Amino acid sequence: MNSLYALTTVLIIYAIGDFVSAKTKAIFSMLFVSSAIFLIGFWNGLPLTIFEDAALLKIGAILIALLITHMGTLMNIGQLKAQWKTVIIALGAVVGIGVFLFLVGSPILGKEYAVTAAPPISGGVVAALIMGEAAKAKGLETIVVFTTLLVVVQGFLGYPIASICLNKESNRIKMLYKDGKLETDNGDNNIESRPKYRIIPPLPENLQTTFIYLAKLSIVAVIGFKLAELTNGIVNKYVMCLIVGIISREIGLLEENIMTKANGFGLGMVALMAVIFANLTKATPQMVLDLLWPLIGSLLLGSVGIALTSLILGKVLGYTKEMAIAIGISSLFGFPGTFIISNEVANAVGETDEERKIILNQILPKMLVAGFITVTIASVVLAGVMSKMI
Repeated sequence: MNSLYALTTVLIIYAIGDFVSAKTKAIFSMLFVSSAIFLIGFWNGLPLTIFEDAALLKIGAILIALLITHMGTLMNIGQLKAQWKTVIIALGAVVGIGVFLFLVGSPILGKEYAVTAAPPISGGVVAALIMGEAAKAKGLETIVVFTTLLVVVQGFLGYPIASICLNKESNRIKMLYKDGKLETDNGDNNIESRPKYRIIPPLPENLQTTFIYLAKLSIVAVIGFKLAELTNGIVNKYVMCLIVGIISREIGLLEENIMTKANGFGLGMVALMAVIFANLTKATPQMVLDLLWPLIGSLLLGSVGIALTSLILGKVLGYTKEMAIAIGISSLFGFPGTFIISNEVANAVGETDEERKIILNQILPKMLVAGFITVTIASVVLAGVMSKMI
């Protein structure tokens, strides 16, 4: 397909997703709607190479590091200190997936499917690769396809559940704010607070340009990669990008919300989402049909494990059931879904800019931390354990 035609088609599908999300107040998220359109489209003649034709895949893969570093500039140290409860719920959700699928799923789905499903459900691509390699080493080719398909479709369950839960939570936050009863656990309610530990002065106004912003952001992302290499892979490179992004913002090296200020965030997300949606090209109708029962069964059982664990821990730690489930269910999609859905819901529920900022400041730090704990860290550990059980 012609590159311009391909890019235009992709953007139109994204726009339809945004339209539906706005009309349904984010109950059907942009990610969910766009995923459905792409999947149906690929089954009915939409070129499987559309993302490559649009020249989005390579740039999207490169921009992951910049976007995650940018995410770090959206959070401050006070917010992170407040998220210890989120970390516990997120870790508990991953444990809940593994235990519930192994104990309940094994007799229902078969041990191979149950054990293989847990890490991809709790994380996605990296966890699926680990489980796929373990299955391939034992000649279980069907299981290899199964892990890929789980990564492709798990968002169809995760996106709407997260949207519904965050929608209810955001409405609760809005009402508390209007009544003057909102209690925060993030420190300053203003999401655009100043760096607390600034040692680098802000740039003069004439140097606050797109290229300087992006150059600084890229340098910090490279530092994140280099620091991750020094840990010999113990710390994931993208987790390190998030950490150095947070630190760089606190000391004044990076500006808050830097990619938006550089006018690069929108196009960056266009490319990044293409990397996600490209997985849908692997899901043929026959694959879905052959693996339909273990696919649905494992996702449902995994979600039940998430819900039970998240509800229990959320109640103990003082989170609402909606927020607790949203934190746990983030394991089904991770970044950038956690970022996109949080913004969608805040924009849909908030009636003023101030309300949107208040809502976003309450839900976004929790969802960002939850997504990284589940997808980037805990799921990989779980895969390392369960890959030995196949």
